[in-house]
Amino acid sequence: MKLSDRAEEILETLWADTKEGRKGSLDLSVSRGEAAIDELLKSSYIHLTDEKISLTEKGAREGELVVRRHRLAERLFADVLDIKEKDIHAVSCQFEHLLHKGIENNICVLLGHPKFCPHGSPIPSGECCRKFEKHAGKVISPLSSLEKKEKGKVAYIHTKDPKKLQKLLAMGVLPGMSVSILQKFPSYVFQIGQSQFAVDKDLADGIYIRIER
Repeated sequence: MKLSDRAEEILETLWADTKEGRKGSLDLSVSRGEAAIDELLKSSYIHLTDEKISLTEKGAREGELVVRRHRLAERLFADVLDIKEKDIHAVSCQFEHLLHKGIENNICVLLGHPKFCPHGSPIPSGECCRKFEKHAGKVISPLSSLEKKEKGKVAYIHTKDPKKLQKLLAMGVLPGMSVSILQKFPSYVFQIGQSQFAVDKDLADGIYIRIER
């Protein structure tokens, strides 16, 4: 069952307070009686005593996912959509609640498995990050390193320049798309779908391909 926005916000606050030692613990006198608290209790995500609210093991796992979605949303808005810094947190708070579980992994792959949000807080890793770290060195290489006629699928895009990222997205360079390298000099020419594009080395360095063996 999907949690309400308020319940997710409580989990997010509790997780950051518990796991990262941040101030801002929820005041029980304020929270007691909230519908969201009852919701979390019924889902076995929290313990409630006379003195405090604390996360259960199950709640800690769910809280980590909420934090991951929020910080990836911040990274997306900062790197791709060029949202002003003062607006990033508020917009991300709304967007994180719209993400279904699993979709954040697609965003994570697209952004190149970022380690930190725009504010410097660590982004909890997901299964996609662990798989990438385990296999990347064996099967994933930048487009610029591929040999002529070599083929593969886009694993992820890695660039901190939002204009470059937008340019690649406009070409249809998306995770999972099939790519073949046609030429390496004087520019890198590749085919994706039925279209061919020429890019310089800087752009080619940012396109990581899962090579077909």
